[in-house]
Amino acid sequence: RYFLVGSNPAETKYRVLKIDRTEPKDLVIIDDKHVYTQQEVRELLGRLDLGNRTKIGQKGSSGLSRAVSAFGVVGFVRFLEGYYIVLITKRRKMADIGGHAIYKIEDTNMIYIPNDSVRVTHPDEARYLRIFQNVDLSSNFYFSYSYDLSHSLQYNLTVLRMPLEILKTETTQTRQESFDIFEDEGLSTQGGSGVFGICSKPYEKYVWNGKLLEAVKNTVHRDWLLYIIHGFCGQSKLLIYGRPIYVTLIARRSSKFAGTRFLKRGANCEGDVANEVETEQILYDASVMSFSAGSYSSYVQVRGSVPLYWSQDISTMMPKPPITLDQADPFAHVAALHFDQMHQRFGSPIIILNLVKEREKRKHERILSEELVAAVTYLNQFLPPEHAIIYIPWDMAKYTKSKLCNVLDRLNVIAESVVKKTGFFVNRPDSYCSILRPDEKWNELGGYVVSTGRLQTGVLRTNCVDCLDRTNTAQFMVGKCALAYQLYSLGLIDKPNLQFDTDAVRLFEELYEDHGDTLSLQYGGSQLVHRVKTYRKIAPWTQHSKDIMQTLSRYYSNAFSDADRQDSINLFLGVFKPTEGKPHLWELPTDFYLHHKNTLSLSQTRRSYTYWWTTDVLKHLPLPFDEVTCTENRRKLTVKKFHKYEEEIDIHNEFFRPYELSSFDETFCLAMTNSTRDFMPKNVGIDPSPFTVRKPDETGKSVLGNKSNREETVLQRKTAASAPPPPSEEAVSSSSEDDSGTDKEDEGAVSQRSTPVKVTDTGDNTKMTENVVQSTKDVYGVNLSDVPSEDDLTIYARFVQLGQSQHKQDKSSQLFCSKHHLDRVINLIPISSFSQDNIYEVQPPRADRKSIEIFHAHIQAGRGNMQPLGKDDFLMYREYIRNRYM
Repeated sequence: RYFLVGSNPAETKYRVLKIDRTEPKDLVIIDDKHVYTQQEVRELLGRLDLGNRTKIGQKGSSGLSRAVSAFGVVGFVRFLEGYYIVLITKRRKMADIGGHAIYKIEDTNMIYIPNDSVRVTHPDEARYLRIFQNVDLSSNFYFSYSYDLSHSLQYNLTVLRMPLEILKTETTQTRQESFDIFEDEGLSTQGGSGVFGICSKPYEKYVWNGKLLEAVKNTVHRDWLLYIIHGFCGQSKLLIYGRPIYVTLIARRSSKFAGTRFLKRGANCEGDVANEVETEQILYDASVMSFSAGSYSSYVQVRGSVPLYWSQDISTMMPKPPITLDQADPFAHVAALHFDQMHQRFGSPIIILNLVKEREKRKHERILSEELVAAVTYLNQFLPPEHAIIYIPWDMAKYTKSKLCNVLDRLNVIAESVVKKTGFFVNRPDSYCSILRPDEKWNELGGYVVSTGRLQTGVLRTNCVDCLDRTNTAQFMVGKCALAYQLYSLGLIDKPNLQFDTDAVRLFEELYEDHGDTLSLQYGGSQLVHRVKTYRKIAPWTQHSKDIMQTLSRYYSNAFSDADRQDSINLFLGVFKPTEGKPHLWELPTDFYLHHKNTLSLSQTRRSYTYWWTTDVLKHLPLPFDEVTCTENRRKLTVKKFHKYEEEIDIHNEFFRPYELSSFDETFCLAMTNSTRDFMPKNVGIDPSPFTVRKPDETGKSVLGNKSNREETVLQRKTAASAPPPPSEEAVSSSSEDDSGTDKEDEGAVSQRSTPVKVTDTGDNTKMTENVVQSTKDVYGVNLSDVPSEDDLTIYARFVQLGQSQHKQDKSSQLFCSKHHLDRVINLIPISSFSQDNIYEVQPPRADRKSIEIFHAHIQAGRGNMQPLGKDDFLMYREYIRNRYM
C-alpha cells in the first residue's frame, strides 16, 4: 500500500489516504475521514513501520519508507495499464490576494501505483506516458490552497457576503459531514463567537485537472482536492508615497475546446470557443489584508475566437492559410450557446470588440466579420433592448498603417465607453469626498451599485483572428482605463485618468506584456509580435528584427510541433481516453469528433431558435445568474460554522506563518516588482509620485544624466491629470526622502538618489571641480535661505535656554524659588522606572530580591555551577520533550 499523509500548513492536523497497490487496473482509495494530531500520526506510522518489518526488531529492512514529499495532488490518470498519481513536488509563490497565497507549479512527479508483481504490461503504455508528459505542468499552471482561482474576486466576495439567515439554514443541512481543515475566510455572526466558513464549487470551465480528480472526487474528503488553472498570474507593487498597492493580473485559460493556433479555431457545438481566456486585474491596498476589512477592486475582460464554425487548412504550408466556414449556421446556434454562457457568468451588457480587417484586396478576415455581424443581429432581435449584445467593429490594422491616426487614442475612447457601460467591482462604498465633489466621468459609470460597493455587470469580449497581438494591446488599453477608475474608487488619485510614461502605467504595461507573451506562447508557439510600444510607434529599431524572429518561430511551431501539443492537451484533459481494441490517439486522422459531441450522438432536446437563452438567466439580468442568491446556486456552496478563534479560518496565521522560520531575503513582498525600485528614476529631488509623467528616456535602471538634464527633471511638474497635486518646490526633497524612509525595501534606490554621481572627463581640472562642487539647488532641488527667519531664531534660542536651565536644575538639585525661574523652564517629570533619567545623569531602578537571585543563578550557571532542579523544572522539561519529540 501507499499511505498519503496530508497536513494543514501549521502541521497540527493531519489526514491519511490509503491507496491499494494490489489492483492491476482499478483505483482503490480508502479515506478514513479522521483528523489526526501530530502525535497520533507519528504513532500510526510507527505501528505501520513495526508491523510491516520482516523480523521484529530489525531496523535495516524498514516496513515503511518515504517515497516522495509533495505540496499537493494534481490527480490520478490511467492509460492502458494501471493508475498513476501526479504530485506537485516543487512550487513558487507568485501572488498574494488578501493573505491567500497563489502558487505556480515548478515541478511534478508521476508515480505508478500497482505493484510490479501484479503489473500487466502493454507495449503502447510508454508512448501514452510520453504524450501525457508533453503537457509541461511546470509552465504556467497555478493553484491556491485557500482561494478559488477558477472564480473572479467579485464572485468570491459576493459569496462571502451572503445573508446570515441563509447560511444558518445551509449549516443545518450539512452538519453531518465533518469539515475540519477549512481554510476559507469566515463571516462573523451578529453578537456571537461563531463564524461561518464558506466553500464554493469551482467553475469547471477553467479547471484543468477536473478529469484527473474525477476518479476520487466522491470518495475522498474535499481538502484533498486541489484545483489547478492554466494561463498567467503576475503581481507587482505600486508604491504611492510609501503606501503599498498590489496590482495583480490573473488569466484563466478555458479547458473546453483547448488547443493550439491553427488546430483549434472558432467554436465547438457546445458554444465553447478556441483560445478563450478570462483576464482579471485585481487592485488592493496591501496595508490592510483581510477581505472583510480591506479595500479590493477588480475588473474582468475576455478574449476568444469568433464563435462560428470556421477553420484554416494548415496543410497548404502558407503563412496565412485561407479561412473557410465549415458549417452553415443561419440561426446562430453556436453563437447563442456561447453568449448564453457569458450572460450566466458576467451578466449584461456583453460588448464585442472585433478587431479583424474590414477592407482587404482578397477577402480573408472579412469573412468572419460578416458572419459575426449577421449572428449578433439575429440574436439581438429576440433579446430585450436594454440587454442587447453591443457590437463594435474596429479595423485596428488599417488605423496602424495610417499616419494621420493615433491607434491608442482611438482605443482609449473605446475603452472609456466600455468601462462606463460595464462598471467594475469594488468592495467598499464611494468615498465621502467623491460624493461631495463627484467627477463628471464618475457619475456616468455603469455597473450595479449596492450598499457595500459596486458590481461589474457585463463584460468586454475582444477578438481578432488569433486573439494574440492586436487583442492584447486593446485589452491593455481597456485595463489601463479601468485601473484609473479602480485607483479613484480606492481614494488614491483625484481624477480617474492615467497617462502614459508614468511609473504606474509602465508597471502595468510590463505586467500586460508578460501576460500577452505567456498566452501567445501557449496558443501560438511564440511571444507577441506586435507590442504596445509598436502601436505607440516608439519601439526601438532593434524591435523590427525581433518581430521577424517571433514570426518565424510562430510559423515553425504551427507547422511542426502543434500537432503533438494538441495530442498532449487532448490526453491531459480527458478529451481522448485510451481504450483496448479502439484506435490509438496517434492513429486518428482528426480530433474533430472528440470536441464536437453532436457528431457521435444526437441530443434529445433541441434548443429554441428564438428563445435562445436560459430562462432564469434572462430574469436576473443585468446581474450575472451565477452570483444571484437562489436555490440552484446555494447547492454549489458548502457551509460550516466555526469558533472564531479556530486556526482554520485564522488568516493572520495563514499569511504570517509564525510557526515557520522565515528570512527577509525570501519574503515574497520584498522580492516582487516594485514601482519605486524598478520604474522610478533615481534622480535626486524628483517627484516620487507614480502618477507623474516622466521623460521616455528615464527609467528605474537609468544612471544620473548631466546637469541640464537633472535641472529639467526637477523643474518638470507636468503631472498626469490623475496625479495628486504636486508638492511645492521647497517640499520636493523632503517628500522624496520621507517616501523612501517609509518603506525599507527601497534602501538601494535611496542611496543612489541621495548621493549624486557625476561622470566627468579628467582632461580639464577646472571643469571637474565645477562639476563636483555643486549648488544645493543642483543636489537637493531646493534653495537654502541665507538668514533664518526671526521666528526660527526665537524657537532655537528657547531650545538652548531650556537645555541650560535643565542642566542647572540637575546640578543644583534645589527647588525652584523664584517665579521668574518657573516662567522660563518647563518642569519635566520622569515617566520611566529610572528616578533620574536625562542626558546628564541616570539612576537605575531598584531590583527586588527575587530578580537578584535569578541573576546570580544565571551568572553561576555561566561559570558551570548549576542549581539543583526543582519539581516544577522537571515537569516543564518533560512537557517540552513530549511536545517536541514524541
